[in-house]
Amino acid sequence: MAAEIETHPVSTHVEWLTRFTGTDLEDLCVATEQAILDGNGFGWLKPPPREKLEAYWRGVLLVPERELVVARYDGTIVGSGQLVRPPANNEAQAFAAMITTFFLAPSARGHGLARGMLRAIDERAAERGFEAIELNVRDTQTAAISLYESHGFVRWATKQKYAKANGQFIVGHYYSKEIRPRPRIVPT
Repeated sequence: MAAEIETHPVSTHVEWLTRFTGTDLEDLCVATEQAILDGNGFGWLKPPPREKLEAYWRGVLLVPERELVVARYDGTIVGSGQLVRPPANNEAQAFAAMITTFFLAPSARGHGLARGMLRAIDERAAERGFEAIELNVRDTQTAAISLYESHGFVRWATKQKYAKANGQFIVGHYYSKEIRPRPRIVPT
């Protein structure tokens, strides 16, 4: 007689993070390292020393123009994305926000978390009054490209020398998506 395997439902959700509590910073660093090793390191080619990674993530929460969305799998942070507003002195491009450091640890893929983070970013950008969201991605990140394109992002440019890894140039693509800004509701 085969032994029965007990399973429990997996808890997943996406949230906006404004401060680290519990193991959040550790979880985010581990997920970042996993993504970097998988080739999705938003610029890093190998995981930096942990203290540098921790300083980076702490710094993200201090920058007023950045908002950090995270994905959780059974309570553990497994991915992130940042919605970046243009600086105040860039009035001409104030209509568009940017997505950066968008990744999901390989172990957490297939649960809709990346799509959930993109939906949250769309919603937040619309609430902030943006008319477009932009991002860029290496050509080697085919799953990310497929995700972005299925989410309505349109490629508007390609750069042949976008990044360099192991002495070789990597092609990169630039994407944009128009969104409908929502007027802010002011409580009375």
